[in-house]
Amino acid sequence: MSDEATASVIPLPLSAPKKARKRAERAKAQRPRRKKPSSTDVAPPSSEELIPSEFLSADASNAADAADAAPPVPATKSGAVSGATAEMPPHAPSVTPGVARPARSIASYVLAVAALGLAGVGIVINGWFARSLGSTEAAAWLFLAIGVATDLVALAAPSCAAHLWGARRRATALVAWAVWLMTFIFAVTAGLGFASTNIADVTLARASRPTPAVTVAQAALADAMAARDRECKGGVGKFCREREAAVAERQQAVDAAMRSVEQTADPQTDAAIRLVAWLSHGWLQPSGNDFAMLRLVLLALLPQIGGILLMVGRSPA
Repeated sequence: MSDEATASVIPLPLSAPKKARKRAERAKAQRPRRKKPSSTDVAPPSSEELIPSEFLSADASNAADAADAAPPVPATKSGAVSGATAEMPPHAPSVTPGVARPARSIASYVLAVAALGLAGVGIVINGWFARSLGSTEAAAWLFLAIGVATDLVALAAPSCAAHLWGARRRATALVAWAVWLMTFIFAVTAGLGFASTNIADVTLARASRPTPAVTVAQAALADAMAARDRECKGGVGKFCREREAAVAERQQAVDAAMRSVEQTADPQTDAAIRLVAWLSHGWLQPSGNDFAMLRLVLLALLPQIGGILLMVGRSPA
């Protein structure tokens, strides 16, 4: 009976003590876990492994040739390319440090000196003529100030207008050219007044100078007038009429001598007329008045082109 009871008992597995289980769990928690390899940790196959060897050799030779032809790229201390160099467009002009701009030519300096010389002459002419227009001393000095200031504006306006036009400030440049045109016209009119006044005074003085021919003609006229007065004192007769005819003839001789002096009073005009007729084989026959007007225009115009010469001879930007 007791044997049957013993045989029917099934032994149950004994659970481990609580302390032993806690030690096993603690050791399991402290054991480092092995990380699974991620897609970022695994290096992808390089392009060299994917490209066939025959294509790889051709690409390498082309890259080497491009590297030899390209200019060296400056790098920073860490070896990285600077941002300003990396962002530079390929068509940007390279500026070599230490290389100065090309110097101005001798012709530009000559033009600048000529422009300043003409400007100085124009300022004196405009100031003198403007001062001569004043009826009082105060008005004369005011006109003088206007003439000088106008000529200075005419000198500086062309260069400023050209600079504004190059800076794409077209409206301001057009205003500058309009101001220059007004001052230029004023300066030319002043130059015309100055030149015409002085040329007329000089021509009149040369025409009225006593030449030997004029002196002889005037002496003959005086003798004829004296003889007429003696003959016509007792009445008008045959001999009185002869003396009056002689006086008229001597007067014509004096007038002819004076006209010859007037023609030689301006030898430049006479020489220019004969030169033009000779060069054109007689096809052009200008008069003395034509050449006088041309000379007057040039004398009034040339002192006012100093501003244009400064604009032409200024240094390139």
